[in-house]
Amino acid sequence: MHRTLAALAALLSLTAAPSWGQTLAASLRLSGPAGERTIAAADLADLPRRTLSLTAHGETHVYEGPTLASVLERLDAPLGQRLRGEALKTFVVVRAADGYVVVFSLAEIDPAMRPTAVILADTADGAPLSAEEGPLRIVVEGDARPARSVRQVTAIELRAP
Repeated sequence: MHRTLAALAALLSLTAAPSWGQTLAASLRLSGPAGERTIAAADLADLPRRTLSLTAHGETHVYEGPTLASVLERLDAPLGQRLRGEALKTFVVVRAADGYVVVFSLAEIDPAMRPTAVILADTADGAPLSAEEGPLRIVVEGDARPARSVRQVTAIELRAP
């Protein structure tokens, strides 16, 4: 009986759902007016990258990752010359594993509109993000407080009212 239970427990451990960290490392859910898609974390490495410093809780770290604008291009976001008129009402919702939600106007993210950057960081100080803050984190350049630098990002939504 004990061998049967041990074998069953071993089998269940092999088929158990992955932890949040494992699930998040594999993909990111993107959605917009044209539909929903999933992007593999590995695909983020091919996008234009930036490095930004962020100070939170008295500690400063250097984060690197693709610009959020380049991620939103995967959703055909109206960036650059296309961001005018009605498109200026477009906004971005960033969701975290713990339920935290932050909203940005698309103009805040578009490098053609502002000199500051927003990145989807996948490294801090040259190493992958810790499970506590990653595997993906929004880092907003120029914010006086890091309240919009969302940890454990699970989904990014492009919305037009």
